[in-house]
Amino acid sequence: MSLSIGDVAWTYREMGRLGLNFGSAGNVSRRHGARMLITPSGATTDGILDAAVVEMTFQGEVTRGDVPSSEWAMHAAIYEAYPQAGAIIHSHADACTALACLREPLPPFHYMVAGFGGDDVRCTPYTTFGTKALADLAVEALRDRTACLLGNHGMTCHGRDLKAALSAAVRLETLARQYMLARSVKTPQLLNPDELLAARERYRSYGQSAAQESAA
Repeated sequence: MSLSIGDVAWTYREMGRLGLNFGSAGNVSRRHGARMLITPSGATTDGILDAAVVEMTFQGEVTRGDVPSSEWAMHAAIYEAYPQAGAIIHSHADACTALACLREPLPPFHYMVAGFGGDDVRCTPYTTFGTKALADLAVEALRDRTACLLGNHGMTCHGRDLKAALSAAVRLETLARQYMLARSVKTPQLLNPDELLAARERYRSYGQSAAQESAA
């Protein structure tokens, strides 16, 4: 069994352990050359086997395994639109899903929102799961972003690899929970454009410093 396939299954199990998913909700994939590896349809976070991971093209042809996740088209569309995306996580995490059911973006109430690439985390309108329409909405919401909310559905994020994508999912769920907690007390004060710009610049320089240190 290849390490890539095992990594996909492990990440899906880890989503359950971290409380990002329940039952067979959500899905995980990683770019695999000109194809992708994705969790299968109906897999549960506590029952997925490495051997069940599906390999397929971005056009929908299965080259290994059985039936892929119903959201394979969304994963494929994101990989095709954003070459920097090396892995994708889609989840029905509680706080993100609750906010998505309000069809509201996650606003810049905290500087860490800027870590997803913009001034907020966008939320798409609702459309039926597993459709090209949903894939198109996700691609648009992820423009200049690494995460988005899917209206009345959940969240999707991508990263350079599975570790980065999982980290983004955890951060997004934490921020969504903090935002809803703050909003339950009072309307949060939002960062202004200058503060957000400074945060984004800090994130960029932080990433460069970390890369330089790891290469040293």
